[in-house]
Amino acid sequence: MAFQFNFSIEEKAENELETLGDTALQLESAQASLNPGGSTEKSKEISSVENVVHKESLCAHEAIPKTAAPLANCSPDKSRVQVLPKKQAHFKVAKEHKIPEDFSKVLENKVMEAVQGLYYVNISVVEMTLSNDSHEEDIVSKSISSHSDLITGIYEGGLKIWECTFDLMDYLSEAEMQFINKTVLDLGCGAGLLGIVALKRKAKEVHFQDYNHTVIDEITLPNVVANCTDGGGDGGISEPPSKKHKKANFVPVLMSKCRFFSGEWAEFSQLMLSGNKPFSKYDLILTSETIYNPDNYSALHDTISKLLDKNGRVYLASKAHYFGVGGGVHIFEKFIEERNVFRTRTVKVIDEGLTRYIIEMTFKISS
Repeated sequence: MAFQFNFSIEEKAENELETLGDTALQLESAQASLNPGGSTEKSKEISSVENVVHKESLCAHEAIPKTAAPLANCSPDKSRVQVLPKKQAHFKVAKEHKIPEDFSKVLENKVMEAVQGLYYVNISVVEMTLSNDSHEEDIVSKSISSHSDLITGIYEGGLKIWECTFDLMDYLSEAEMQFINKTVLDLGCGAGLLGIVALKRKAKEVHFQDYNHTVIDEITLPNVVANCTDGGGDGGISEPPSKKHKKANFVPVLMSKCRFFSGEWAEFSQLMLSGNKPFSKYDLILTSETIYNPDNYSALHDTISKLLDKNGRVYLASKAHYFGVGGGVHIFEKFIEERNVFRTRTVKVIDEGLTRYIIEMTFKISS
């Protein structure tokens, strides 16, 4: 079921989308207008309550709802990750995003859904809105025109909720992970669900980072705000957010624990270490499906090594292999071993369709 926010004009709150099928049709229409006469093969359809819209050639790095069927039909010939070449000398400067004083503005015209006790914006609606409007990054139209969810140096897939995110959420619950008094980073956050889990479980501070500032503004920040309503800070959901929620219903203490960042990993770590605000290194870094491209391993490794507390831990969720760019758990673990800074440990294997892993990383302790 979807819930639509509109705090400025109450009448519009009644105009919620009746079904996510309508959303998919509207998005398909928006895509067609951006690519008239296109003959590209349609993406694989997944029937579920979340109805996430997929691009072609991304079965191995698929954004799949928790209720969707496993990736049993994936094979190398149709599970490629298409990554377009990075433009030379292209850098995504890191910046911190200011949290609006009026939280209700963040949720205007957002259609919300719930999964595993968390709220998140309907991504199809956001994509449709972004494809119709003019935005600085213009990542939706570029993704549509290139038929890819990953355009290196331009868009790194943050508008999707990737499958391994749910794997890591499950593991954090099963392991009864403790977040109290912990500083946490949701690295490559996208929807920010991992960071929201930490926030709701009483983490001391939670930072959210994604490559694209559009993702932070349109996806991450609204999701965090939606989960900071009264009754939403104790790990559970009582009543869904609705038009009746006013600014007073939000929990400012939870939002005060959050910071939001966009930009490349190297730029992000430099910003954190050289910033004017006090910075404590992270006790926990949570990251999902960020090792699909080996070209990014050095930046990821260096960022973690610079920002993780000496006694901190990293929990990383990934597929065994990403066809098309060659990344995956085993090649990443080999990279980590060669760097000789961290030790890795597999804490969970999900052997459904394409095998998926949860690995833990900690600093090696000198003897």
